[in-house]
Amino acid sequence: MSQLVSIVIVNYNSGDLLTRSLEALRKQTLRPRQIYVVDNASRDGSCDRIPTDFPEVTLIRLEQNTGFAAGNNLAVRRAESCEWIALLNPDAFPEPKWLETLMDAAARHPQFSFFGSRMLMADSPDLLDGVGDVYHVSGLHWREGHGQRAMEIYLHEKEIFAPCAAAALYRRDIFLKAGGFDEDYFCYAEDIDLGFRLRLLGDRCLYVPDAVVHHKGSASTGKRSDFSTYHGHRNLVWAYVKNMPEPLFWLYLPLHVALNAASIVWYSLKGRWRVILRAKWDAIKGLPRMWKKRRVIQARRSVSGWEIRKTMEKGWPRRRRK
Repeated sequence: MSQLVSIVIVNYNSGDLLTRSLEALRKQTLRPRQIYVVDNASRDGSCDRIPTDFPEVTLIRLEQNTGFAAGNNLAVRRAESCEWIALLNPDAFPEPKWLETLMDAAARHPQFSFFGSRMLMADSPDLLDGVGDVYHVSGLHWREGHGQRAMEIYLHEKEIFAPCAAAALYRRDIFLKAGGFDEDYFCYAEDIDLGFRLRLLGDRCLYVPDAVVHHKGSASTGKRSDFSTYHGHRNLVWAYVKNMPEPLFWLYLPLHVALNAASIVWYSLKGRWRVILRAKWDAIKGLPRMWKKRRVIQARRSVSGWEIRKTMEKGWPRRRRK
């Protein structure tokens, strides 16, 4: 089974976190066929010791920061001999049976073609970092279970809209069939976007609670930073425009517009009007390009819009329990 799966890590100035992640991979009960580390022109030396300390790792150094999306796509294309691809962030530290558990789930559930992990907060392992991505009909998306008590809920397998790509397993052929991550996104929301496109093709995602990963989260880009805010809110618009099938696109468009307007007001009241306005303006400027992509995506769709709607959230996130 180890010959069927390779692991991909995209690194950018992750420091010692990358070493910790690679050390965790060495302890896996199922050894992957190959581990790829794609380094996006890091300046902190985080990859310098890989050739000597981790000779089993294939290091791909890029001359510029191409983003999370492009880095993963590059490695997935190179892993030609593998049936499955496990994506892992450099700030995510899998428990020893993580990969074995995901591959076991894939064998037991052939009706599913991509899988999500149970992610715990690395600094507070009694709290969940998330169990998968939720997509709301408005276009808002969030990580389900974030901040909730880890030992009380989400202990059973269930279907989810999409996995968080910080720790996920994809069948390689369906990843490529869907076009991989959209490289225009650079980073943020590319996993929910890919998950949406896979669902439009008829693929399904399963959450695997025993596949446990400890996740720092935004270790390189910073939580709630201008960088993450900009890319997250720009890409939120593009994901809706590209993927929301008719008639749902027109039905929920007023709600999507209201969501974006509310985001502008919210961030402006927080004194962050520059970054939110830039995100939304750049999203608008990119709409002609996204609309062209939409035509291709929707022409390939194999399930009805109403079937897709069943997998979406219609209510709003519940208040987190601490």
